[in-house]
Amino acid sequence: MQVKIKDICNHLEQIAPIAYQESYDNAGLIIGNPSQLIDSALICLDVTEEVVDEAIAKGAGLIVAHHPLVFGGLKKITGKNFIERCVIKAIKHDIGIYAAHTNLDSVQGGVNSKICEKLNLINCKVLSPINGHLKKLVTFIPLTHIEEVQKAVFAAGAGNIGNYDCCGYSTNGKGTFRGGEDTNPFVGEKGEVHQEEEVRFETIFPKHIQGKVIQALLKAHPYEEVAYDIYALDNQFEQVGIGMIGELSNPEDELTFLKEVKDKFTCEVIKYTELNNKPVKKVAVCGGSGSFLLRNAISAGADIFITGDFKYHQYFDAEGKIVIADIGHYESEQFTKEVFYEILMKKFPKFALHLSGVKTNPVNYLI
Repeated sequence: MQVKIKDICNHLEQIAPIAYQESYDNAGLIIGNPSQLIDSALICLDVTEEVVDEAIAKGAGLIVAHHPLVFGGLKKITGKNFIERCVIKAIKHDIGIYAAHTNLDSVQGGVNSKICEKLNLINCKVLSPINGHLKKLVTFIPLTHIEEVQKAVFAAGAGNIGNYDCCGYSTNGKGTFRGGEDTNPFVGEKGEVHQEEEVRFETIFPKHIQGKVIQALLKAHPYEEVAYDIYALDNQFEQVGIGMIGELSNPEDELTFLKEVKDKFTCEVIKYTELNNKPVKKVAVCGGSGSFLLRNAISAGADIFITGDFKYHQYFDAEGKIVIADIGHYESEQFTKEVFYEILMKKFPKFALHLSGVKTNPVNYLI
């Protein structure tokens, strides 16, 4: 089965919208022609020269990675470092490179959800939800078209709150208007002030789909000129954000739990703070570098925080309130390949997907 690169990109971005990436990030299609037809894709955590060689050997037309190959701009491409050599080699062999990084970290069903799954955590939720990403739509609909307009707006992605959809609020009232000479009003006569029984309808949506929501509204609404307002909200978007926190079905001894983590994530070593000699019930996690979420984990009542890349002095910040367990950057994100595979296989079950066999962890341990 052949698919276009853009079809894979678009599907991944429906799950993990680019709008959810951090400001420093560079998620999306980094190299390649979106319209190119490909027979297979290679999934990896990092793009290295060995990974590009693997894609060439397998005939993969696209590499889907977690970490972007290019974070900043490239002023020269001369092959002086591995990034430039990967770019040159990928272009020579018509291989696209796509990355879903902090946007995949931020969604439920993404990187941190997979970590929670591996740890058998329940009642999981986002540890640090994003702010300022929600907007409210308010519009005014004639009684004859309430259901039609609501359905269209909800189908465009508005009205989702947690595990609920089609969320909105309506109040009845009267709208007034007068059409000019060049109008063809749906109700009333042009040149005359008209009053119409209308419903004020309001709902919320994530700001990155505003264009889609407004387009659906205008298409379904019967009026020539549709009155609507868009309000920016300061609400937390509870379903999107960095890190997750969940619970163990049965509390476990701290050291026993750490040994289980070491085994499940095949860690050569785990660096951890002093144990608090109490059972582990609530577990906070963050794939990659998550030290900035320590205060969030403590505030959420986590007994242990599992992530990577803690610096020496940051370990002191545990202050006996939590156990910090640094399992390593690569180790915490290694199952991201499974996330990509599951997302893409569900959409393209007959498309050839390869999981990279290259271990890209740049850190080695002398045991």
